[in-house]
Amino acid sequence: MNVQCIRQVRPHRLPNKDVRRERHRFQLLAALSLYGLPLLFGVIVVAAAGIPLPISLMLVAAGSFAELGQMKLWQVIAISSAAAVLGDQIGYALGRWGGRRLASRIARRKNGVARIAQAEAFAKRWGGAGIFFSRWLVTPLGPWLNLTSGMAAYPWTLFFFWDLIGEVLWVVLYVTLGKFFSGRVQALVEILGNLAWVIVGLILAVILGWHLLRYLRPAGALRRAKNVT
Repeated sequence: MNVQCIRQVRPHRLPNKDVRRERHRFQLLAALSLYGLPLLFGVIVVAAAGIPLPISLMLVAAGSFAELGQMKLWQVIAISSAAAVLGDQIGYALGRWGGRRLASRIARRKNGVARIAQAEAFAKRWGGAGIFFSRWLVTPLGPWLNLTSGMAAYPWTLFFFWDLIGEVLWVVLYVTLGKFFSGRVQALVEILGNLAWVIVGLILAVILGWHLLRYLRPAGALRRAKNVT
């Protein structure tokens, strides 16, 4: 068992509000070291379907285990990719057949309305490329984009295509990072998580700025026309 990797997330000297989260992370890593790939598959499927779980940590840890010879790298990549794609298809199906009724129930959760609005804006702006980038670059939007893609009846074949290549890239990226930085698992995950939210904020700012610019242009043109007349 990779004791060094697990100790990195042992909950100690943390504020009370963070103790439970860190304890859950520690328990998941301990379970991963005991149950291996079947647990990794199940956790990723559930998280990709929309249940918040630290799957980035799990992937990086799995890469660390592969580096130590406790898991086979190709099996980690294959099983994790399959699990992520399966979970995404579940989220898409829920949105496709659950529709707005399901969305209204999800929106009652903390920040649910904001997350759905962000995902819809991102999807409208980027289309299929948005699905691809939300798999590995702006991962916090991933589960929400699955749901909104289904609600919007986005073609399933295109969704599956963009989802597959994006998830494989995401898995390879995180597992490889865990393999080469196996001694710094927790620090690496925190950096990647913070970077993802920064990217989300920048993209949303660009989208809002673009819409604002498009809104102001007709008003400016109208004023110039009045001045000419």
